[in-house]
Amino acid sequence: YLMRQIGTRGVYANPTLPDFMVFLNWKELPWYWYGFDMFWFAAVMVLLVPGLLAFGFGWLAFRSRVTGVYLSIITQAMTYALLLAFFRNDFGFGGNNGLTDFKDILGFNVQADGTRAALFMLSCLALAIGFFICRAVVTSKLGKVLIAIRDAESRTRFLGYRVESYKLFVFTLSACMAGVAGALYVPQVGIINPSEFAPGNSIEAVIWVAVGGRGTLVGAALGAIVVNYAKTVFTSGPLAPYWLFMLGALFVAVTLLLPKGIVGTVNAWLASRKLPPTDAADSAAREDGVIQPKPAE
Repeated sequence: YLMRQIGTRGVYANPTLPDFMVFLNWKELPWYWYGFDMFWFAAVMVLLVPGLLAFGFGWLAFRSRVTGVYLSIITQAMTYALLLAFFRNDFGFGGNNGLTDFKDILGFNVQADGTRAALFMLSCLALAIGFFICRAVVTSKLGKVLIAIRDAESRTRFLGYRVESYKLFVFTLSACMAGVAGALYVPQVGIINPSEFAPGNSIEAVIWVAVGGRGTLVGAALGAIVVNYAKTVFTSGPLAPYWLFMLGALFVAVTLLLPKGIVGTVNAWLASRKLPPTDAADSAAREDGVIQPKPAE
């Protein structure tokens, strides 16, 4: 489907490209491009490819009980390895230039205002669907087990739960959601290249969550909006060369001054308005586990 958009329409019936339709100086399409001239096939691959990749990696990592910072390092290393691999021209994905010059999607010009508005609405719809899926997972019995794994993984394992299976499910689900996000991102910006694999993008996503509020679904979305709005403002002015330093300073400031992020801080302020100061402080301490709740009389 991507190949159709960059000008190679009608070539899939014959795997040999015409002389005037040579992509990357290749006379034949790579085998992994076959089928992508059909929208339904490309839509299935959006979910299947990242899901399978995450399932395979997660199955190996979680069975080996790789957790915490070690899992973060391994995932970043894999991402960087993919970056280096996709930079190679013989992979057939455009090398350093990536894929660009997207012209249409389902027959609609991607540069048209109507198409761009429709893609924006689809992005909002995908965000809403993703939110409700995550909300359903968190509020279910599965979500309770996931919270227990987050807080005390060893204790949850000793209780008889197969921790690896739960973590593998969430890891694969998040990869499928990221695949949908990427499929909506590319036609709106008009280009995709291996630089999107840069570890800095993963770190930026962590900053979104830290700014918005860890442990909340709304906080992650709010943090993404706030940080990207700041990125748009500051990278278009004289402070553009210093944006990465500002992003790091923002993460440090939020960690020190707003450890619960925007949502957590607002929730704490609302709680303090409803309760006397001492009771509000005790309530916050109980949520953090500092003070045990009083037994019911």
